[in-house]
Amino acid sequence: MTITLRAAGTGDTDAVAAIWYAGWGDGHLGHVPDELVAVRTPESFQTRVPERLGETTVAVAGDEVAGFVIVAGAEVEQVYVSRDHRGSGVAGLLLAEAERQVRAGGHTQAWLAVATGNARARRFYERSGWTDDGAFDYPAAVDGGSIPVPCHRYVKAV
Repeated sequence: MTITLRAAGTGDTDAVAAIWYAGWGDGHLGHVPDELVAVRTPESFQTRVPERLGETTVAVAGDEVAGFVIVAGAEVEQVYVSRDHRGSGVAGLLLAEAERQVRAGGHTQAWLAVATGNARARRFYERSGWTDDGAFDYPAAVDGGSIPVPCHRYVKAV
């Protein structure tokens, strides 16, 4: 099946929110503070997606959104693929597009944060040429502030 990449639009909100919520749970449950899990409800993703559409690229397979990436400056902030499309190459396409966007934004190095316990994601980024630059606490945004999440910072020259 052919995968195409395009800028996200308002019609993608439900699909992106569903992929983000499911993928976030798969990669974060058991690896982030309970107070963050408590606020990452399906409704919270429905609220967050419209705020980020301008920075979101979706991968489309057939007529469905198969995954998405959000790039903010030099940070590859979110990379998620629907369960039905994992292992199909969608994640690699999205990550390459994110790297291209970071480079087009004038940056020479991209970075991203991965929850320390998310071994599957860490292996994927390492296979994709990213380097673990060490542990740090990522400030996960929540209403009225942030919650520190134990993560590893990955970097790649672009």
